[in-house]
Amino acid sequence: MLLTTIHALKEWAVAVNAIERGETILLLRKGGIRESGGQFQVDRDEVLLYPTYEHQQPELLKPEYAAQVTPVASGWHPETIKIGSWAKITDIVPVLDETIVNALLPFHVWNEKFIRDRLQWKPRQPVYVLLLRAYKLPRSRQISYRAEYGGCRSWIELNEAIDLEAATPVLDDVAYEQKVSEIRNAIDYLPRPNPVPREAFDHSNNSPV
Repeated sequence: MLLTTIHALKEWAVAVNAIERGETILLLRKGGIRESGGQFQVDRDEVLLYPTYEHQQPELLKPEYAAQVTPVASGWHPETIKIGSWAKITDIVPVLDETIVNALLPFHVWNEKFIRDRLQWKPRQPVYVLLLRAYKLPRSRQISYRAEYGGCRSWIELNEAIDLEAATPVLDDVAYEQKVSEIRNAIDYLPRPNPVPREAFDHSNNSPV
């Protein structure tokens, strides 16, 4: 396990909060505008969770999560960002079948409109299902916002390393595996031993080739 890291995955703050509370372990991604080739790729499988606010839209969330969001103006960002957790991405499943994506509705924070919009945007590209084992840091870190953290990208490198030691799992082993099993059953997915192909990484610089 990493002791410190600068690598982070950006996600809506409402989803990060739900992961940190153990309410969900599932994210749905399809890539940001600034992703390489416009497609989603997994850069790392152990990352800090970086909450974002600008693109949160209550109308794309289930009611209990929509109520937690205060919309902000385009381009707005907080002066400091609270980093309270890191996660290991244990499963990465590309899905093109609308029926399978719809079957995942009970397991995440978004609503049917969000799913429909994601399927319709670049319909030839899959929706990526990510399952995350989250760990709470013993103390949250407040980091200063920097311009390079902005934009429609999934992965960023922080200007300062964050200590991961003494982080504790949000869900114990039994609870996490139970949630994973339920999701796998919902999509009839048989896990592979290594969901990220080893050849997908250039180990000389730890970046996708």
